[in-house]
Amino acid sequence: MLLHCWASSGWQTRAVIVIACPGQGSQTPGFLDPWLQDASAKDALARFSDEAGLDLVKHGTVSDADTIRDTAVAQPLIVAAGIVALDALRKALPADAAPFGGIAGHSVGEITAAYGAGILSDSDAMSFVSERAVAMAEAAATTPTGMSAVLGGDQDAVVAHVRSFGLEPANYNGGGQIVVAGAHDALARLADEPLKGTRVIPLQVAGAFHTSYMQSARDWLAGASRTVEPQDPTLRIWTNHDGTEVTSGTAFFDLLIGQVASPVRWDLCMDAFSAAGITGLIELAPAGALTGLARRGLKGVPTVAIKTPDDLPAALDLIAQQ
Repeated sequence: MLLHCWASSGWQTRAVIVIACPGQGSQTPGFLDPWLQDASAKDALARFSDEAGLDLVKHGTVSDADTIRDTAVAQPLIVAAGIVALDALRKALPADAAPFGGIAGHSVGEITAAYGAGILSDSDAMSFVSERAVAMAEAAATTPTGMSAVLGGDQDAVVAHVRSFGLEPANYNGGGQIVVAGAHDALARLADEPLKGTRVIPLQVAGAFHTSYMQSARDWLAGASRTVEPQDPTLRIWTNHDGTEVTSGTAFFDLLIGQVASPVRWDLCMDAFSAAGITGLIELAPAGALTGLARRGLKGVPTVAIKTPDDLPAALDLIAQQ
């Protein structure tokens, strides 16, 4: 499905390429190495390191998997990488390329998306994600909790089943995947007593993100981010809250704050992409997770995962083919 827009020469067909920004768990040791070959990317990452109060270059090149799994490290690292990849893609676009059809992010990737849509500057994005990461890490340390992925099964039945264990749905990822969160003993019982037809896979995360366990992080962010002045988006952007398009920068930023303690509805975002007539999806670094979900939730839509600068030509080819 293609959108049709009016130009001086009459109605024209326009492709809808959606930019997708991944969330926590997408990072892997050394994934920033290839990006540092570009001087502008290296300079940007050095500046982002100063703004985040972390050596992002070190963490993206030599730090091990356990180190970059730390919430306080992972979130700024992922947003910095996404900004660098998006800037590289935009720089590589031909002058006559059609504008992107929209942008969205999964969990912390919504901060990358807010930058891409013009809601936040890169400096505000890095400052906010640093506050978010620390607040969520501290909330996770208060009560030992974790997360597990539930694969398969009817969504409503899965949610009812996990709630019977005192667990909360945290990520509705679409394609038959829901991530649930809560106390470790409850997650262990769920693994022993899965709903028939489902599989339960424990995840290596520090806490029950996007649930009521993160209320203290949400409260902290509401106070700590008052100096940020979000702008209205210049690019269509959808929210994890319910998959709807948001046209107010202030409203989107408020949803970003609330998002830390509410479920990620990526399934509804993908539904919105379909309704908008998506013709291609490009995932920013550290890419792979969202293109994987798109293969199940957006069947038939071509995708490109920009993991390194070597993937930029494939993204440009996808744009050119639309």
